[in-house]
Amino acid sequence: MSKIHSPNHHEFIVTANHVAHEVHPDYFDASYWQQKNQITGSSVGRNTTWFFQLDQLQYVLRHYYRGGMIGKLLNDTYVFTGVTKTRAFRELHLLEQLSTMGLNAPKPFAAFIKRQGLYYRADLITQRIEGAQDIFHLLQAESLHQQQWMSIGHTIRQFHDKGIYHADLNIHNILMDDKEDIWLIDFDRGEQRKLDDIWPQANLDRLLRSLNKEKNQQKRFYWQKKDWEYLLEGYHGS
Repeated sequence: MSKIHSPNHHEFIVTANHVAHEVHPDYFDASYWQQKNQITGSSVGRNTTWFFQLDQLQYVLRHYYRGGMIGKLLNDTYVFTGVTKTRAFRELHLLEQLSTMGLNAPKPFAAFIKRQGLYYRADLITQRIEGAQDIFHLLQAESLHQQQWMSIGHTIRQFHDKGIYHADLNIHNILMDDKEDIWLIDFDRGEQRKLDDIWPQANLDRLLRSLNKEKNQQKRFYWQKKDWEYLLEGYHGS
């Protein structure tokens, strides 16, 4: 079970069960790792995600931001109703479950929740998946072959069979490593649900919309409808 430590009355650090390392609030500040020359890279999308090194391992530091129209008003603040109900705690706890299930998802390290009155801001640290790149960037360089698409479908099915709902399944949140293993990342608002015929299909529909959107927006994007058929073959075990 995740461990909660409170350095003071308005800050909470949640560490994954396997973490023996003492975690400080500074760990969640990219400038702390920059001063130590341990920043190893970053990923710039809607917001910046930082990569850093600690004890020979690579980690990912991500701040929680709101999306959509409400994000323009509240940006990175959320209503505080208890530590265990924060998005950071819930994601870290879910990632611990996924690790126990043997599913290909990031291994959690720690989360930080800082309360300010009725609201909070939060950050999450996970282990970086070695040698992995998201499908979006891969498809900008070259097409994937049939077996790779089938592997993507098969991996998604493994999560669904365990009742794991991904709230934002898109090609930015699917990674392939240098061994061609497939990983799912970013489980913010994800949860374990009772398996039915509705939400798994909604997950797949969201992914297909993501592929079509990038196909229409990018000058180079090596994806075609046949690839989706291969993905479904892998998903259905054909």
